[in-house]
Amino acid sequence: MPPTAPSALVDLHGRSPWTILPGLCLGFFMIMIDMTIVNIAVPTLVSAFGTGITEVGWVNSSYLLTFAVLLLVTGRLGDRFGPKPVFVAGLVVFTLASVACGLAPTIGWLIAARAVQGVGGAMMTPQTMAMITRVFPPRSRGAALGVWGSVAGVATIAGPLLGGLLVETAGWEWIFYVNVPVGVVALWFSLRWLPRLATHSRSFDMVGVVLSVVGMFLLVFGIQEGSTYDWGTIRGPVTVWGVVAVGAVVLAAFGWLQLRRGEDALLPMRLFRNRTFFLANVSGGALGFAMVGIFFPLTIFLQSILGLSPIRAALISLPGSLVSGVMAPVAGRLSDRVPPKWIAAFGFLMFTVAVFWLATWIDADASPWRLLAPMTVFGLGTGSVFSPLGNLAASALDHRTAGAGAGVFNTNRQVGSVVGSAAMVALLTSRLSHTITDSAAAASARLPEQFRRPFLDGFSHLSAADFSGAGADDPSRFPLPPGIPADAAEQVRRLALEAVHQGFAVAVSQSVLLSAVVFGFALLATLALPSRLVHHGDEPPVAAGQPVAAVEG
Repeated sequence: MPPTAPSALVDLHGRSPWTILPGLCLGFFMIMIDMTIVNIAVPTLVSAFGTGITEVGWVNSSYLLTFAVLLLVTGRLGDRFGPKPVFVAGLVVFTLASVACGLAPTIGWLIAARAVQGVGGAMMTPQTMAMITRVFPPRSRGAALGVWGSVAGVATIAGPLLGGLLVETAGWEWIFYVNVPVGVVALWFSLRWLPRLATHSRSFDMVGVVLSVVGMFLLVFGIQEGSTYDWGTIRGPVTVWGVVAVGAVVLAAFGWLQLRRGEDALLPMRLFRNRTFFLANVSGGALGFAMVGIFFPLTIFLQSILGLSPIRAALISLPGSLVSGVMAPVAGRLSDRVPPKWIAAFGFLMFTVAVFWLATWIDADASPWRLLAPMTVFGLGTGSVFSPLGNLAASALDHRTAGAGAGVFNTNRQVGSVVGSAAMVALLTSRLSHTITDSAAAASARLPEQFRRPFLDGFSHLSAADFSGAGADDPSRFPLPPGIPADAAEQVRRLALEAVHQGFAVAVSQSVLLSAVVFGFALLATLALPSRLVHHGDEPPVAAGQPVAAVEG
């Protein structure tokens, strides 16, 4: 906290505005950490539920999907009923859903409980940014958003470490049970310290809600499940590309409706006329896509191919997490003094360098510890991006548009996460089918001629799911060619395992490059931002709870 606490924009009855942060940050920490904490448990969940990598991928995607599609609605709910009651309700839903996740007896139950978790997260997230925007004056808002950003950055990278510790010592259920005590403490702080802010009467665009939910579901389902159906027919006349196309059409109809509804729209399109807000959202969407996308394949590689335990795999992210936690508050304070675009651009540059570095060093025979260096650079990027981007987006908002703007900003970031998660699962699964087959063909050259074709046929009968989780390190999964002599069996199995490991490493190396390209795109969008930061939220202090007129066009 700064030595001199700034005056709040609302009446907090003598309290510093910094007193609102503990409850908000604890709730936000749970939301953000649950986006990555599950990744470290992917191989464990595959084994525990006896399912494939695609189904386990939906444990993340269901959470991200409900989270993303409801943010616009909950942002408006915060404007209508006030940020505090919506935040508190979301905190309760999220905590109870965490209990349901830990109790899940089937993968379907877990996916459903994660979807409910996403609902709770969607209720909380816009309120955190909206309340900071409405309570802190512009001159100290960057510092407050720096604390908020450090929570996001540390949680995103620390998730795998905490997840690894819990999976290995207590069981996968505890990656969800750990939310319960944190949720209870956050609820106490929120009920005690969060103010009731002014509300705005507005109608809800229920048609828009339906269109956005249906469109996003169809789009993500098509991308996520495409490889399962070989990008062809799902059932009868329904095809993967047909589902994706219908989802895109529905989302286009949603956008057209939002333009017509003006101020009553779930997605207030006029906000995008502000260049700073528009480009901050472009960068935020790219950030969500690439951040979620990189951890999924990297975690499987570390555990299944390099043979690391969950804790050791998570330790690869520890230096980056520490660097991010130190850097984020510094970046937040700097964004109050220098144009935030340059800080965010530096962060995206570090992201791009780190991912290209990782892609170069990923190898089946590599020491996992040499990945510490690029992950440290990755943490530098994480600490430099979140709070400056939030400050840029908030500069375009005032007390009338804080909830809606926060909903839009977080929606874009989370939509990026949904698509990034689905795209990475699809890309990794697709590449595995090719890279492992290629590695098997190369390995077969080291066998006697009569065993080569049966050896390759053994790979052709395996699916990508057989190459994930425990299957990637289990030579007994690979059928021996008929008539193989006993003294050659060990060599054949060793070559099969070597082919899987090498092919998997190549697939992961190729897949993470997608994140590098997206980070590079975000860097260009950030550089296009205006250098001069113009705040639209300067207003005289008003009493908490004082009614404010509805937003005018």
